[in-house]
Amino acid sequence: MNVIDLFAGAGGLSEGFRQEGFNILAHVEMDKHASFTLKTREAYYYLKDHKQLDIYENYLLKNLSRDELYCHIPRKILNKVINQEITDDSIEGIFDKIDSLLNGKSVDLIIGGPPCQAYSVAGRSRDPQRMKGDPRNYLYRQYIRFLTKYNPNYFVFENVVGLLSAQKGAIFAEIKQEMNKAGYEIDYRVLNSKDFGVIQSRKRVIIIGWKSDISFNYPSFFNKIYSDTISDLFEDLPTLNAGDSVGPGNKYISIPSNYTRQNNIRTSDWNLLTQHEARPNRELDLEIYRYCVNIWNKEKRKVKYNELPENLKTHKNTKTFLDRFNVIPYEGISHTIVAHISKDGHYYIHPDIKQNRSITIREAARIQSFPDDYYFESNRTAAFKQIGNSVPPLMARKIARKLKSEIDLETANRRIYSV
Repeated sequence: MNVIDLFAGAGGLSEGFRQEGFNILAHVEMDKHASFTLKTREAYYYLKDHKQLDIYENYLLKNLSRDELYCHIPRKILNKVINQEITDDSIEGIFDKIDSLLNGKSVDLIIGGPPCQAYSVAGRSRDPQRMKGDPRNYLYRQYIRFLTKYNPNYFVFENVVGLLSAQKGAIFAEIKQEMNKAGYEIDYRVLNSKDFGVIQSRKRVIIIGWKSDISFNYPSFFNKIYSDTISDLFEDLPTLNAGDSVGPGNKYISIPSNYTRQNNIRTSDWNLLTQHEARPNRELDLEIYRYCVNIWNKEKRKVKYNELPENLKTHKNTKTFLDRFNVIPYEGISHTIVAHISKDGHYYIHPDIKQNRSITIREAARIQSFPDDYYFESNRTAAFKQIGNSVPPLMARKIARKLKSEIDLETANRRIYSV
């Protein structure tokens, strides 16, 4: 099935669909760093298909520049990544670029979700106008223009849970109405990544739409209980202190765990560790981290800002925004990774008090279930932001698998009925 990926970010959603055999025709993404990540991922798949992964590995080892890597990739592959913001002014040009990529193919499925800041509860709480005048409230209309233009049989629309309550439900009501008007029936669920085997609690609204003349029902996703933990996810990664990094190369300390191997995070033949890089911290932050990890180890609870010793407090506000420091537990799963991790790591403290730091790029990527062979361009801040904004590929893959099964069943039934 041929897929267009809108508001693609670093490609977590399309990665999951690709792993299930869907053909990604195009990615549209406005952020230049994420667009380079998408191009580098396209390079990985092209070189893997042509048994030339040594070129990709040489890039990760910094023996090749990004331009030199891209020189090995056909232009038509790199052109699948369209680095543009989707606006009224740009959309026709984006259509032209996608049309040139289609080469007569039809589009079976559109996936993606507009930026979520206007819908998120946190975003609304920070804005005095509650995001009422934010144009991002209506980016879903651009998504619908792609539905109208390419007329896929199905689509998957992903967003934060706050979408349901934005403007007291008015935005979501408009979305449903306009999707129906475009010729689609829709249904939605609030799904949690932990129910798909991701070692992270991350709730998202997943809307699935289908053409009104297709007999289809929203797939049932059974909530399997998973027992894997952060310890299973991190066990083969070398220890680091704040500000340290491991150069790219064969630096894992053990073979892949059952969890990382079974979920395509680190396969048994991948030994090139990259982006295991911890940000530097002030000594005061490190003192706070030690205090928080100690309390977690002894009492299994998070420390509120107003509970810190006086010598560790940096300001006098002890009534609001108290949940500023959070330890990721070895014996459990992570709380939601968000884009704010690009600004500081206080909410993602490593559980090992000896390492005493926030998590690395690679650890954050693993919590999001990205494969270790996934490389995030172009710097540490950009990489953290991309990871925090992503859909976990493992969750996306299991959604894609179930969706594919239901589509195949519907198609078979339609053929039987027509006969």
